[in-house]
Amino acid sequence: MSTYVVTGGAGFIGSHVCGRLAELGHRVVNVDSFADNYDYRRKVANVLESLHMPGRVQWMDKERDLAWLSACTASGAYRLVCADIREEAALAVLFAEERPDAVIHLAALPGVRASMAQPALYEDVNVKGTLSLLEAMRRCGIRKWVCASSSSVYGNTERTILSETDCTDMPISVYAASKKSCELLGHTYSHLYGIDGLMLRLFTVYGERQRPDLAIHKFTAMIERGEALPFYGDGASVRDYTYVGDIVDGIVLALDYASRHERFYEIVNLGSHRPVALTELVSTLESVTGRTASLTRLPDQPGDMAGTCADIGKAARLLGYRPSMDFRAGIARFADWYRAGSAQDGAGGI
Repeated sequence: MSTYVVTGGAGFIGSHVCGRLAELGHRVVNVDSFADNYDYRRKVANVLESLHMPGRVQWMDKERDLAWLSACTASGAYRLVCADIREEAALAVLFAEERPDAVIHLAALPGVRASMAQPALYEDVNVKGTLSLLEAMRRCGIRKWVCASSSSVYGNTERTILSETDCTDMPISVYAASKKSCELLGHTYSHLYGIDGLMLRLFTVYGERQRPDLAIHKFTAMIERGEALPFYGDGASVRDYTYVGDIVDGIVLALDYASRHERFYEIVNLGSHRPVALTELVSTLESVTGRTASLTRLPDQPGDMAGTCADIGKAARLLGYRPSMDFRAGIARFADWYRAGSAQDGAGGI
């Protein structure tokens, strides 16, 4: 059994990672600040779902709810630590107590458009927070980490397929710039201090527990309520939508790679290698919900990329990564999860 610290382990992807690692028999330490970028109750529900702990929560207030969550999830194999990644001293204490085999760094403020409104906050959390994490790792002698980067670092390019060797020196959003900064910090700490790192550029992840501000979740909710969808541009923009289970597979494979190799720093795309146009996304949502969407047409948004499609050849060679989820099947799984949560007054509706 290995011990892994997962930052952002109450979030969309993080809760799936924690659940998978627990199922594989590892000790999981979830470090999450339960930031207010969206309803903390959704994150509480994520933790409970990831540990297969069904049941209604008697919501009180955030402080008492998180104390209750920490108590009811405490076990020999799982620990929840409510802390901010910018708190280097708290991280140092935690690392000294746990001596993890590796850190999976998923905590960050997400969102291209939101980053334009609060650039200083995004720099503080995403860049300074990552630096605090690396400093705590360095001082405690932790030498392995897997870090979530983003396909947004590629910016706008004429290339159809995005490869790790492409230039990423011209990000077009504050969020993308913050993720590029994390990659650079990872390289610096690998070079100076021998902290082995895999920087995983994730491509538009979707699936059960997806954040409510992301397109698939937001569009599903609006279709169910009969509201018009905000439809940016002409619908030709494409995204490499990647099912969360495939992303978790890639993260677990990255941990296995890290356990078997020394003195490495790698940047690796994790995507599906199947671009989906906005028009196809809407039609697929209509198909799985059985409802017709109405659209409010809007101009393209500053900071949004025209298209993404991952070259996943390196992930296949290095990690053995092979995504398998069909897009429509993945969307149907999300819709089932959303409706089940809404019916129970919890997960989907929060």
